Amino acid sequence: MDGGVPDLPVDPLAVLRKRRSAKWQTYPADVLPLTVAEMDFALAEPVADALREAVERSDAGYAMPVPGLGRALADFARSRWDWDVDPASVTAVTDVGVGVVELLRLLARPGDAVVISPPVYPPFFEWVPEAGARLLEVPLARGAAGWRLDLAALEEAFATHPAAYVLCNPHNPVGRAHTPDELAALVRLARIYQVTIVSDEIHGPLVLPGATFTPLLTVPGAAELAVSVLSASKAWNLAGLKCAAIVTAAPRMAAVAGRLPPDGRWRTGHFGAIATIAAFTAGEPWLDRLLATLDRRRVQLADLLRERLPMLSWHPPEATYLAWLDCAAVGPDDQARERFLDRGHVALEPGLRFGAAGSGYARLNFATSAEILDQATAQMAASVI
Repeated sequence: MDGGVPDLPVDPLAVLRKRRSAKWQTYPADVLPLTVAEMDFALAEPVADALREAVERSDAGYAMPVPGLGRALADFARSRWDWDVDPASVTAVTDVGVGVVELLRLLARPGDAVVISPPVYPPFFEWVPEAGARLLEVPLARGAAGWRLDLAALEEAFATHPAAYVLCNPHNPVGRAHTPDELAALVRLARIYQVTIVSDEIHGPLVLPGATFTPLLTVPGAAELAVSVLSASKAWNLAGLKCAAIVTAAPRMAAVAGRLPPDGRWRTGHFGAIATIAAFTAGEPWLDRLLATLDRRRVQLADLLRERLPMLSWHPPEATYLAWLDCAAVGPDDQARERFLDRGHVALEPGLRFGAAGSGYARLNFATSAEILDQATAQMAASVI
């Protein structure tokens, strides 16, 4: 409890294990999975109601996200982030990954460089070659205060005139909510060197208490050279329903989005559009309760790590429900993660999936109950004795 707001409910493990999603079907039943970015909480009631009503109407045809998605996202962005989005600037796509890949196909010629900043969400390493481009890695800078964009290194990379930079905002896995000043400096570099920015903002609604999300397109000068790709899928746990949005804010980038494959609209999930519109329209109270719950799990995890696994270090995330754990004291590369799995029967995401900068790290998903998090850290601690 926090200020009278209870945690979101989580079903018992026996019920969770009946889920057929990747998180719960990848490992044997004796393993606690704290891996892929799925949450264990029950669906938001407005979302569940909207899906239930659609099923009861046998409303399972092709998606028609226009104009409802644009209106819902615009209202949410204005309420949540004071961001004025033109509903007509919103293009529905299957998911954020598809949106990024299709944009890169338009922005990059075969063999052009596209910059990313590891450690970063593993599909970034696949999206670029899928679009026919080549990766140019500019790792984040790591300091005493945590991970940050390495603006000096990005300038060197931008000076080689890559086709695009794929930004992760907020940044998965390190949980960094980039500041307005950092984003303004990034936009300045992109303008000088004429580099287009594709901003993956899927975790934007998941900025935790104490931090603020800055949509890239709210930064002065960004509209002419940047595009945002976002979704309700992470914040409301809708990844399997397939609906995301590309947002532009100036004619040049709108023209790019206008060249997207016209058949793409038929690849958006109908239930995904229904659920997304419900989430953006009526899901803010649930989201507020989610963020309060995640904040408590973040504090709980800090206490449990300090008590049981003091050899691990981390910077509590400003955003997401993902903890980026420095496990180098247990072993190099992914040895700690393997020990937690083999001996502790707890599955984390291996750090090397996020690039070479992830060596010695593991990512832990704390979007679960206090009881499961307590059990998981106890088993992890027992595995390193």
